[in-house]
Amino acid sequence: MIKLLYYLKKYRVAAIAALVMMLIELAVELAQPYLISKIIDNGIQEGNLSVVWLWGGVLVASAVVAFAAGIASSFFASHASLGFGYDLREKLYDKVQAFSYAVFNRFATSSLITRLTGDVTQVQDTVFMSLRFMTRVPLVVIGSMIMAVIVNPRLGLLLVVMVPVLLIVVVWMIKKAALLFRNVQRRLDAVNGVIQENLTGIRLIRVFVRMGHEIERFAGFSGKLMKGTISALRLTETTMPFMLLMMNGCIIAVLWFGRADINSGSATVGEVVAVINYLLRTIGAMSALSWILVTFSRASASAQRLNEVFDTEDDSESAQKSANSFSTESGQSASSAEQGTSMLTPKQQSIQGAVEFKNVGFHYPNSDITVLENISFSARRGERIAIMGATGSGKSSLVQLIPRLYTEDTGQIRIDGTNAERLDTSLLRGAIGYVPQEVVLFTGSVRDNIAWGREDATLAEIQEAAKRAQIHETIEKLPNGYDTQLGQRGVNLSGGQKQRLSIARALIRRPSILILDDSTSALDVATEARLLDALEELSCTTFIITQKISSTTSADLILLLDDGRLIGQGKHEDLMDSSELYRRIYQSQYGEGTPHVQSIH
Repeated sequence: MIKLLYYLKKYRVAAIAALVMMLIELAVELAQPYLISKIIDNGIQEGNLSVVWLWGGVLVASAVVAFAAGIASSFFASHASLGFGYDLREKLYDKVQAFSYAVFNRFATSSLITRLTGDVTQVQDTVFMSLRFMTRVPLVVIGSMIMAVIVNPRLGLLLVVMVPVLLIVVVWMIKKAALLFRNVQRRLDAVNGVIQENLTGIRLIRVFVRMGHEIERFAGFSGKLMKGTISALRLTETTMPFMLLMMNGCIIAVLWFGRADINSGSATVGEVVAVINYLLRTIGAMSALSWILVTFSRASASAQRLNEVFDTEDDSESAQKSANSFSTESGQSASSAEQGTSMLTPKQQSIQGAVEFKNVGFHYPNSDITVLENISFSARRGERIAIMGATGSGKSSLVQLIPRLYTEDTGQIRIDGTNAERLDTSLLRGAIGYVPQEVVLFTGSVRDNIAWGREDATLAEIQEAAKRAQIHETIEKLPNGYDTQLGQRGVNLSGGQKQRLSIARALIRRPSILILDDSTSALDVATEARLLDALEELSCTTFIITQKISSTTSADLILLLDDGRLIGQGKHEDLMDSSELYRRIYQSQYGEGTPHVQSIH
């Protein structure tokens, strides 16, 4: 929690003002029982109305001052805590956006959502209560003890003895409760994960009639969350009866000994009333401890979860500045394997599009399984590279190495003859148009989704990209054309329409390197042929992952992968002669008697 208070530094003036106003309010409140004792002893007991009116006026004036100070304290505390929460959430979001793929995979999406929302809010509320109440409670207790001793040392001693016993119990309870609430937050992550999976796959759940199973599954996770919360709250709530027992016992003791002291003349009625007033204020402060206990325990658990994100190390130096430059999920590769090499800046280097792999090997972080092994090929600027292979052969992993979403373990990737690790990542990704295998569309209009690839694109440029992606005519038929609002994740579009819209988003970037990760699977042969013909005019190096021979026949280079190894490369005619696997793929799509073709277009 202490580490997160760095983000409160910007609002330290408001925080200090809140504390000063709170101290003024507290000082007035602690003085009021003493003023009441004066009214009783010097005014009421003596029958002196002038003393009653004098100290009564001071009491009313002090109440007005305390009220005004309390309002001001709440205002400044709210300003500081809300600003703190805003900055904390923004910095946390920036940190997540800058994560490399390897680091991002350490946290479940549902967990990150919970941390960005619930955990930040929990810490933010705790800052407010710290400025307004948490700091006030111990001061009320300490101040009440001091004033009780000043008013009557013998009676005040009862309060001094009782409070440390209560504090020992409270401290133990806070430590125990923090562990329980940490477990509650983990279970909340699990519940959010189930909700996310169900909402994402609702159609599949209904088609397979799995509603009952998913309801039971959700109930199971929700039940664990409920039991964990009950256990934590049960522990914290048991403090209140114990504290009330101790405090009420102390009140009885004060009344008992106070009566005896009044009879002996060693105490006055006003002094006994004042000590009881301080006891009641201590009871009120201690009563708030159960509420503060729950809040602080949850905040402690939330702060630890937020620090886990902030403390996560990412080896890349340029992750932050490149987080928004790539047209798909943000990510960043690890630092250069070549120690001592310097990073080339955008002014020193531009991307033309030539790509070369030299003996590249790769496996995912925290995994011993080799995904790619000894991959070598060369693609010149403007060439079309088709990548084929069975599921799990490493096709997507290969193209994800080009924009440095991951870093190769062995070998070297060169862009325009330069080691890719020496290129500025924002420069590299800014020159790449990437269409992922799983289409991702965002809330907004069709125009917004295409322009997401380049924010300064004009409507004419957006329409041109849509025409190349073979989606322009479809958009024109929509109710509001390019201003048509898309449903959640593009639910009101077909699979092929979403793919073409995603391709248009990549083309608007005018990329030097275009990566189509199985992004034409939902297109018919004629539409795909028109799309590939349109791409010829862009003069960009195109990597297309496909299972269709129709997409490979006109490619300048075909890479045939099997279990992470490159088992064949060349043009269509070369592989038809040299690769049995390629011939089997061809025959499965066109029949054994079909002659070799130069182009299916």
